Amino acid sequence: MSHAEPVKVEVGLGDRAYDILIGSGLLARSGEEIARRLPGTRAAIVTDENVAAAHLDTLKAGLQKGGIQSAVITLPAGEKTKSFAHLEEVVDGVLAAKLERRDVVIALGGGVIGDLAGFASGIVRRGMNFVQIPTSLLAQVDSSVGGKTGINSARGKNLVGVFHQPRLVLADTQVLDTLPIREFRAGYAELAKYGLIDRPAFFAWLEQNWGQVFAGGAARVEAIAEACRAKADVVARDEFETGDRALLNLGHTFGHALEAATQYDGARLVHGEGVAIGMALAHRFSARLNLASPDDADRVEAHLRAVGLPWRMADIPGDLPDAEALLGFITQDKKVSRGALTFILTRGIGQSFIAKDVPPSEVLAFLKVSHPR
Repeated sequence: MSHAEPVKVEVGLGDRAYDILIGSGLLARSGEEIARRLPGTRAAIVTDENVAAAHLDTLKAGLQKGGIQSAVITLPAGEKTKSFAHLEEVVDGVLAAKLERRDVVIALGGGVIGDLAGFASGIVRRGMNFVQIPTSLLAQVDSSVGGKTGINSARGKNLVGVFHQPRLVLADTQVLDTLPIREFRAGYAELAKYGLIDRPAFFAWLEQNWGQVFAGGAARVEAIAEACRAKADVVARDEFETGDRALLNLGHTFGHALEAATQYDGARLVHGEGVAIGMALAHRFSARLNLASPDDADRVEAHLRAVGLPWRMADIPGDLPDAEALLGFITQDKKVSRGALTFILTRGIGQSFIAKDVPPSEVLAFLKVSHPR
């Protein structure tokens, strides 16, 4: 089957600029795309058991067609893989394959594999080439772009890592057809986030076209490309997250607290669902602080509901800790500065901003009215 030419989005980082290619059938073309940018390279593919079963053969055949030999390192699926033990396993696998600095580590998987393989490629031989082939919608629109890599520590998520930009990102939209619908929806929350940060026209487009994004085809490619453009813009302005890049955390302060409150139990809440509820709460909280109209919060909630995403704390199965305990998770997640909290708040759809001095008392009062109990 023939595929349309992929859409190309450039991440503008000077001499470290790279392309994100978005389209159907890119796994089969992976060898020629990588060989064009990194001639004479050999590869280590890092993947997990689930993704390997579905897509590894297609990728290996695609690499072979471009003349790229590959070794494979297969890990267990799941968030627990982002650990020191598995980092060591990846580093050892790359060294065992006798790969050199100019060779490439390829991440084939969702955000966990991308974060882990990216970190390994950033430290083995003091930094190797890295290619992201994200296989979840969440990874295609978020974690595969921008060079953040890392693992979790017993003390928290993503506390150990480096900024290490890929040389290429291949977002094959066809692989998303094998995603469970819940995972696709969770990734969609991050897609909608870009509209809510600073692209109101994109959010309005999603309100009209989300059905086609779910169905696949041209609308899906366009939505992912627009999300990647939005992220690429932010990363080019603020690669190391000293300023504007924090806007990408819209919904994440509440969302991370809810993930922690459910002990990261994916049966109850996955990351994208936490972000969805978090974005709805951020808009509702902004309305409560008289920064934005309640109509905007209604619009966000209505869209999340239409798509089938959770949008309020009551949508999380099981009991949640009380409002005081939730506030405790929030103050842990964000560095508290002299007793005040930093949130991404909004003045309307697509008008997010960084609010650095939100009083914990306001947050607590809001959590009490939002709590399902």
